[in-house]
Amino acid sequence: MSKARAPQAPVAEWRELLDRHAVVSCALEKAMQDQHGIGLSEFETLDRIVDANCGKYRMAELAQDIHLSQSALSRAITRLEKDGLVSRSTCDDDRRAIFVCLTDQGRKVYDDALPTHREVLRSSWSPTD
Repeated sequence: MSKARAPQAPVAEWRELLDRHAVVSCALEKAMQDQHGIGLSEFETLDRIVDANCGKYRMAELAQDIHLSQSALSRAITRLEKDGLVSRSTCDDDRRAIFVCLTDQGRKVYDDALPTHREVLRSSWSPTD
């Protein structure tokens, strides 16, 4: 049986980052689903909308700011809209532009889920030995 050689530094660091991301993402996904009934993508979308603090967030800008593909973001927004957590509207000046707004129910779900998200993030962020 041959002994596997250790990967070079950039590869090892990349794999460690991927491992940490997987651990943290899985922990966050489970906590968000179990305790608040929303997925991690939906929470991250709400979190970005709240952070923007602009009332209406242009979908094109949200897509640039969040680490989701355009299709994954669109699916997340559709689920959030279906659940009454966000609303979509078109721009009066540019009918191609779509805005996303947090609803009162969306703010409540976000406010309830935020402490869970931050606690799970804190507790699962440290690399394992």
